[in-house]
Amino acid sequence: MAPDSPALVVLAGPTAAGKTALSLRLAREHDAEIVGADSVQVYRGLDIGSAKPTAQERAQAPHHLIDVADPAEGFSAARYAEMAGEAIAEIHARGKKALVVGGTGLYIKALLWGLVPAPPVDPALRQELGVQWEAEGPEAMHQRLAAKDPAAAARLHPNDRQRVLRALEVCLQTGRPFSEQLKRHQKDQPRYQHLIIGLERLREELNQRIELRARAMWDGGLLEEVAGLIKTGTPPESPGLASLGYRQARAALSGRMQPDDALFDMIKATKAYAKRQLTWFRGVEGLHWHHADDHEGVSRRVAGFWS
Repeated sequence: MAPDSPALVVLAGPTAAGKTALSLRLAREHDAEIVGADSVQVYRGLDIGSAKPTAQERAQAPHHLIDVADPAEGFSAARYAEMAGEAIAEIHARGKKALVVGGTGLYIKALLWGLVPAPPVDPALRQELGVQWEAEGPEAMHQRLAAKDPAAAARLHPNDRQRVLRALEVCLQTGRPFSEQLKRHQKDQPRYQHLIIGLERLREELNQRIELRARAMWDGGLLEEVAGLIKTGTPPESPGLASLGYRQARAALSGRMQPDDALFDMIKATKAYAKRQLTWFRGVEGLHWHHADDHEGVSRRVAGFWS
């Protein structure tokens, strides 16, 4: 870590915890600019289902790493870390502070510690695993990963084909759990001085917020948003439209699911995702947990770090 590296505050936590409102307060109090760390908000046009900050909210503080990619293209953690690093350098050069806000743990870890050194892709192994995925199905492949690396399987959804297969691929190539390599890598010297704050709520409270927000997205035009993207040329199988909420909307639009069933699936999947997010962040050393409504406590902690 360079002696003059920017001092970052990271505001993390599960979906629907309430990160946006608190981030705007912190940005106002500390003359900070917000750097998003959300794997769906990076996509242009994916506004409703990603709970992207509104135009009014973005007018209250400069936001970065939002609307930087087309939904049809993949967006990796490596690309995120590079673009976020550039944004942070520019913010620092202007004499401002950088506040990283989001719930995508892999993006945050890539930014703070860089990516875990991993063996290069073995095309033959990757093809073999892909064939097995199609033949055996997501659940079977996820169970294979759980047998080799329970910690990695616990934080990955069985339908997350790319990450499940990559974790399994690394396990097979190295003979060691991928999660161990992640944990060891986190102990390395960070790229930035930083304070990580995690926002949490009681499980019942968080689940209620998730359900209310999902229904608001559904009633607020999520289906129409997806239909409009497809109509204007975004392929239905695009990476952006495979994300949570958007894949359920696609299923409803295509007739593969009834709208009520798709909404129920979205709520169920979002609750499961929030649980995995909490598991991920609880494995981050040095993270300070606060109840999501403890704005005063968070503000004091941030002020002490940036003073």
